[in-house]
Amino acid sequence: MYKKNLLVKATAFVAAFFSVHFASAQTSTIGQDSRTVTTAVPILTVAPDARSAGLGDAGVALSPDANAPHWNPAKLGFVQNDMSVSFSYSPWLRNIVDDMSLSYLSGYKKLSETSAISASLLYFDLGDIQFIDANGNDITEFSPKEYALSVAYGQALSEYFSLGIGARFIRSNLAGNVTIGGGASPFESKPGNTAAVDVGVYYNRDISQTLNLGFGANISNIGGKIAYTNGDQKDFLPTNLKLGTAITYNLDQYNSLTLVLDANKLLVPSPGADSTQTVISGIFTSFGDAPGGFSEELQEINFSGGIEYWYNNLFAARLGYFYENPEKGNRKYISTGVGLRYQKFGIDAAYLIPSERGNPLAETIRFSLSLNLD
Repeated sequence: MYKKNLLVKATAFVAAFFSVHFASAQTSTIGQDSRTVTTAVPILTVAPDARSAGLGDAGVALSPDANAPHWNPAKLGFVQNDMSVSFSYSPWLRNIVDDMSLSYLSGYKKLSETSAISASLLYFDLGDIQFIDANGNDITEFSPKEYALSVAYGQALSEYFSLGIGARFIRSNLAGNVTIGGGASPFESKPGNTAAVDVGVYYNRDISQTLNLGFGANISNIGGKIAYTNGDQKDFLPTNLKLGTAITYNLDQYNSLTLVLDANKLLVPSPGADSTQTVISGIFTSFGDAPGGFSEELQEINFSGGIEYWYNNLFAARLGYFYENPEKGNRKYISTGVGLRYQKFGIDAAYLIPSERGNPLAETIRFSLSLNLD
């Protein structure tokens, strides 16, 4: 059993990301008839950097930077600097709790003019939790955490086209090693560990002196199921298909506008489908297993997009929007952001504005610091 602050955090987390696997007890606020697609470790689908966060969580085809591996490892084939490092931080659900945070450290190094390798760490701190027994007595304190350590490689195959691949180790420690309940069959939890890979493609071409087109596709988190107990229950990772475009128009030598649009679909079984199938089977059947047929499959696609304005590559202003179908979670929010560049240094900030009052993601802030070296 948990004290109230754990229930608050679990409820807030589930409400924000619609996962039924927040803790070893797998508490859920979602009813049995929910059509929301759920997975373990949903934090893997969140935009960790402030630039894409300011664009409604879009970035699969956005111009490459140090955060490119999270969105599409293929973009590493077109990076400009010899080396770049970025650190991002966000106080998480700060309107509800004050000790949760999301951090992301990422960087790349060019291997040649057409290839680069990267490494990154995504770290999610869920604060402190006090465990209690059935009588309300304190058992122990625990600090649940999740992290993903990733490496990626991108290679340009032509002047316009590149491929990329990434691999990551994922650890989700939500309750530690704790026994809950008594009697003949107590519930024993454990940290979940697994590995996954990403595969991406990227196309970028100058159509004219003023117009550039970018297209990207990425399938992320293709990996083994994760288990939080010693039993047979294992949960899918958020394997995700992301397709997107970025269209940049140079107004003059100082001013430019970029329009970005991403579409995302989780490649995991829909609610009511066979959850015991393999990961590969789940990917293929996810395109046609929704109870409502093709129309419901379309509802499982989330859209994110935005506009980015740059002045002389020194100052940026961003506006974005994220949309999720009301039957599939109903996350809807506006995002804003700014960016500054000075010589080798950069700073970005993003602010999230939900379209509904009481949303746990209200007033979410992200900050990113970057360093570019030639």
